[in-house]
Amino acid sequence: MVQNRRARLRDLLIADRAGSTTSTVALVCARSVVELSVTGAGATVLSGPGDPPTLTGSPNRGLVHATDQVSARLEDLQLTVGEGPCLDTFVSGGPVLVADLAADGTRWPAFTSGALALGAAAVFSFPLQIGVVRLGSLDLYRDTPGPLTRTEVTDALILTDMATQGIADELDGHGQADLSWLLDPHVEVHQAAGMVQVQLGVSTEAALMRLRGHAFTHDLPLAEVARQVVSRTLRFTRDEDRQ
Repeated sequence: MVQNRRARLRDLLIADRAGSTTSTVALVCARSVVELSVTGAGATVLSGPGDPPTLTGSPNRGLVHATDQVSARLEDLQLTVGEGPCLDTFVSGGPVLVADLAADGTRWPAFTSGALALGAAAVFSFPLQIGVVRLGSLDLYRDTPGPLTRTEVTDALILTDMATQGIADELDGHGQADLSWLLDPHVEVHQAAGMVQVQLGVSTEAALMRLRGHAFTHDLPLAEVARQVVSRTLRFTRDEDRQ
């Protein structure tokens, strides 16, 4: 049964790829929206301290692909507030399935309020991993509450395997923590954190917390705050943020 579904999804991806230069990960995300009856999908790579990974410290994160703006904002939101399904699935190594965000508001208070405001009503996250090595997550959302069916969960796991292979191919020649191959604004966050670290004379973790705090307080995407820092239109001081 599973092998038949795997063969079917593989054939669909082969057909999707015909005449296209789109990456495997992008094709998997698009196919996930169709096959899993979700509104949007995104794939993120992470690398964190510890083995197995933990949430001690902030993992490096990079957005590989998102099918729509809400998916991209949901990924950015998790980086901003430091919580959410993507981070939980990275730590646990298992799927995180939340069929009704509004009914599960205590799990990730900051993420949930922001995600609901963006229009997400349900979120599902699956780990991208090869053996015990975790690379990131495939993240899905729906704009209406409702669980994935058993068949959809099976297909999601298969599509996650395919996305993992696509990311492994793109990682070729790069270390897991090296996100330079991504054309992703999240990469700029780490450059900005380094600049804030120098400005404030603090640790990288503390610098990232200041960036997150500024983004949250001013209702801005973390990537936008990072761009302002890197372009030197925003500078942090010990006492206050000065623009």
